[in-house]
Amino acid sequence: MSIAAWSPPARVSGASYAAVAVTMAHYKAADSKREQFRRYLEKSGVLDTLTKVLVALYEEPEKPTSALDFLKHHLGAATPESPEIELLRLELAEMKEKYEATVEENKKLKAKLAQYEPPQEEKRAE
Repeated sequence: MSIAAWSPPARVSGASYAAVAVTMAHYKAADSKREQFRRYLEKSGVLDTLTKVLVALYEEPEKPTSALDFLKHHLGAATPESPEIELLRLELAEMKEKYEATVEENKKLKAKLAQYEPPQEEKRAE
């Protein structure tokens, strides 16, 4: 394209300038929010932790079949188990014991009941 073929841009109305200004302000606001969020993640240690886990995955000699499971395991390992979870585990163990005892008692009662009831064929004959 030669210089002679170049023509200046057509005049842009005031409304177009306003639209461009609004659009640019929107991008600046979005960039500002992103930057604030990035600073928040950095300040809270999330970026550093994620970076360490990703580096560990990168340096892993034998890559795991599921990278997501690797991340979950390494991120979850850092958090201690809360007392509430421990209480729920104990309660679950107690409930399992009660369930097994109830099932065993049910079997014994069914066996006792079978001694006093006539077999099903005799009931039908009557």
